[in-house]
Amino acid sequence: MLHTLAVYVDNKPGVLNRVSSLFRRRAFNIESLTVGHTETEGLSRMTVVVDTDEYGARRLEAHLYKIVPVRRVDNITAVPSIARDLALIKVAATGEARTHVMQLVDVYRARVVDVSPESLVVETTGTEDKIDSLVEVLRPFGVMELVRTGRISMARGTGAPDKSAQRQAQPVAAGDVSHGSV
Repeated sequence: MLHTLAVYVDNKPGVLNRVSSLFRRRAFNIESLTVGHTETEGLSRMTVVVDTDEYGARRLEAHLYKIVPVRRVDNITAVPSIARDLALIKVAATGEARTHVMQLVDVYRARVVDVSPESLVVETTGTEDKIDSLVEVLRPFGVMELVRTGRISMARGTGAPDKSAQRQAQPVAAGDVSHGSV
């Protein structure tokens, strides 16, 4: 089963390597990994999707807390949440094919973000299944290039999942000069 973990970490150099190395050392395959800044300065959020059972997810969560830059880990697999992916798809499209591609883009509520004489670049967001479906209907026209983000997820409602047993995020000290990316 796929488990989605939201891992809050200090925004410092080497943190991504330390977290991903933990998964490697424990022989877990990361299905999806996205990292970005949060609403708190100096804190980044990693959304990690991993294929494991419930026991494996709990074990990973416990091991993640042992890494010093990790501030909080939320397993949002079982809580109501919103999950999205982003894809950019470059499609060969000239003449009549361009019209068909643009009609398909509208059906999928995607949008054309770049036009050249030989191709279109389509941007779409949604579930993995929606993006997979759009890619399949565009394949006959000639998918020239495809790039996708990993899954991002957020718990629905007013707050994050239960934080009672989790370390709270602490702001970065004013004198800390190691404001690198994750």
